[in-house]
Amino acid sequence: MATDTLKGKPGAQGGATAGLRRLLLDNGALTALIVLVIAMSALSGDFLTADNLLNVGVQAAVTAILAFGVTFVIVSAGIDLSVGSVAALSATVLAWSATEAGIPVALAVLLAVATGIACGLVNGFLISYGKLPPFIATLAMLSVGRGLSLVISQGSPIAFPDSVSHLGDTLGGWLPVPVLVMVVMGLLTAFVLGRTYIGRSMYAIGGNEEAARLSGLRVKRQKLAIYAFSGLFAAAAGIVLASRLASAQPQAAQGYELDAIAAVVIGGASLAGGTGKASGTLIGALILAVLRNGLNLLSVSAFWQQVVIGVVIALAVLFDTLRRKAGATTPAAGASGGGNRGRQALTYVIAAVVAVAVVGATSLLHNGSSAGRTQKIGLSLSTLNNPFFVQIRNGAEEEAKKLGVDLTVTDAQNDASQQANQLQNFTSGSLSAVVVNPVDSDAAAPAVRGANKAGIPVVAVDRGVNEADTAALVASDNVEGGALGARALAEKLGGKGTIVILQGQAGTSASRERGAGFAAGLKDYPGIEVVAKQPADFDRTKGLDVMTNLLQAHPDVDGVFAENDEMALGAIKALGSKAGTSVQVVGFDGTPDGLKAVEAGTLYASVAQQPSELGRIAVRNALRAAEDEKVEDMVKVPVKVVTRENVAGFEG
Repeated sequence: MATDTLKGKPGAQGGATAGLRRLLLDNGALTALIVLVIAMSALSGDFLTADNLLNVGVQAAVTAILAFGVTFVIVSAGIDLSVGSVAALSATVLAWSATEAGIPVALAVLLAVATGIACGLVNGFLISYGKLPPFIATLAMLSVGRGLSLVISQGSPIAFPDSVSHLGDTLGGWLPVPVLVMVVMGLLTAFVLGRTYIGRSMYAIGGNEEAARLSGLRVKRQKLAIYAFSGLFAAAAGIVLASRLASAQPQAAQGYELDAIAAVVIGGASLAGGTGKASGTLIGALILAVLRNGLNLLSVSAFWQQVVIGVVIALAVLFDTLRRKAGATTPAAGASGGGNRGRQALTYVIAAVVAVAVVGATSLLHNGSSAGRTQKIGLSLSTLNNPFFVQIRNGAEEEAKKLGVDLTVTDAQNDASQQANQLQNFTSGSLSAVVVNPVDSDAAAPAVRGANKAGIPVVAVDRGVNEADTAALVASDNVEGGALGARALAEKLGGKGTIVILQGQAGTSASRERGAGFAAGLKDYPGIEVVAKQPADFDRTKGLDVMTNLLQAHPDVDGVFAENDEMALGAIKALGSKAGTSVQVVGFDGTPDGLKAVEAGTLYASVAQQPSELGRIAVRNALRAAEDEKVEDMVKVPVKVVTRENVAGFEG
């Protein structure tokens, strides 16, 4: 008896340890989410607030809805790279139909959903009957969907119908509708995977497609339905996203397909197919949202945020490999056996209790410690992949340091939705004021209105915010700058000649305003003919490629106007020895590299703003607004045409 008892104790301990180990392995994503929530709660007193947690839910919604659709595809051992573009296309179709075409809103919504399903069916047809690899077929649809979105919208955002925009609102003033839509779509995903014939077919096809075919499954037809589901969910995500931004953005949801795939993989699905569930996908989307939200609150550099998220994705796949080697199981959704479901429910209950207990304890650490010693200001820039905006950041940081202000800088990466998330994070944090350089003036409005409701003053820099209150707008005049650029180029050419225009990123207000100003200024010079206009996305490499292509069709062009210096520098590279001699190039922004080219004579002129001064003045005015001091509604920073004659005395 004594011997048996002694043997039983270690066995019991070993069984408990093994059980805990198996529990953690089988629920790795959930464990990671709990650890993240606890860590963020301990590191930031702003994380664990009701408003911020709702922000996390809203920010996870679009990714989660996309990821639910991608779950169907990945479970069946496929891949869908087109969901981001399909989401943008569906939203654009809805907005265009309901506004430009005058179609009733209900019918426009159905047309948008039908657009998503049609894109999915095309993907499924190309894969099933055209024998194209899923990667290639959906990559092609990625390009087609984005292109059609730009064609329909002509590169400009389209206002969303008010009746549909309520999807971006809250119920009762606190419960976000996007979260409700996410929950409904998640339940639908769980039902399809666990309770329907097509759901079981997905697991069968993903486990062994040939065996599924030999067992009588019509694999080709099933794949059509699977990709149609993915398109349907992409359309729903696009509508929710556009509702949050109050406009359909043709460039919306760029890169979201990668987030969706990452959420599915982090949630425990295998890219090899055969495994995956809705709850895991939801947890994966929440992990990404918590990471981005928490890193924003902790003022982590936007560049390091990308590194951290990439590491998390790699670790998730590595963990999945270890889990499989250790023999952990991921039961298919709806698998028979009440024991499995009961054990899973118990796991979630225990996880919730542990999380609440630990988070509650960590919140006490921040009790009474939120009294700020210094003013905190958030700065959301449209992109940091452009020297002009880097200079705005540098000027803002210099002024913040001088004034003793704690400045948090975020990079929206030219994504209006990501910027909306960042502004929401600022609003839920303990900030005194916010400075925003909008990706799009209309899309930033809902988030800025949220800051208005919270009593946080907002200062816009370089671009204004439409239909929202800002304490001040610190900006140069892009339209006037475009007109000055037209005058400078036309006079250099003697009022006659042929020119090409390199446009910025389609849909951005800066590109629209500079282009409109240039066109207006050029009307005074009828001898100047514009022979080509092509977008190069404010990028130097694309400027080089586009200009190289244009020279094939127009080798005798006399001048180039680029809507920023980066594209102008790319054009100069393509022109070679012609730049500054037989071909005159005018840029915009007055960046350091642009000014060097002006000094060298390869760039004739740059319509120079003073970005560092923009940043300094914006922070100064934000601090004044936070301290209830009077600020001017409009603060103009002079624009100047810089040529070789006056570049030496110019300071940006």
